[in-house]
Amino acid sequence: MNIKDLKGIKSLIQLMGDSDLTEITLEEDAVKLTLKRDRTSAAPEAVSYQVAPAPVAQPAAVQVQAPAAAAPETAAPAVDSNLSYVTAPLVGTFYSSPAPDAAVYVKVGDKVKKGQTLCIIEAMKLMNEIESEIDGTIVEMLVENASPVDFGAQLFSVKPN
Repeated sequence: MNIKDLKGIKSLIQLMGDSDLTEITLEEDAVKLTLKRDRTSAAPEAVSYQVAPAPVAQPAAVQVQAPAAAAPETAAPAVDSNLSYVTAPLVGTFYSSPAPDAAVYVKVGDKVKKGQTLCIIEAMKLMNEIESEIDGTIVEMLVENASPVDFGAQLFSVKPN
């Protein structure tokens, strides 16, 4: 299995969803893949993953290394109490339109109704329509088209009517 291949990662996520595993770590060709699942949830959607370069072996003569700096985490968008946020209910790939050549579902400034489709999140080759939970106006799209999203990631900010 090639852990650099999305199909390989998806099959590992499926394996975790079908078993009691809570963590898998694999290293291959200087790439390290870690999959972790929240112990309180058995749902495969609760699996998060991280792909990072594997540590490179240092020559034996080099014994002292400076402590590795923690990777900077992406700052969460500021939360405005006047806005509602549409969040990702699962891990997958965000798409703003039903097909590459189709018009986007919504854009900034559009008025939306409760139940209206805002985007699609593809997970395990299934297209999941994400609907608005409120009536309002799209203030900002917080994710770029075809970007990976994690569970709970903010997708849109909506000003309620």
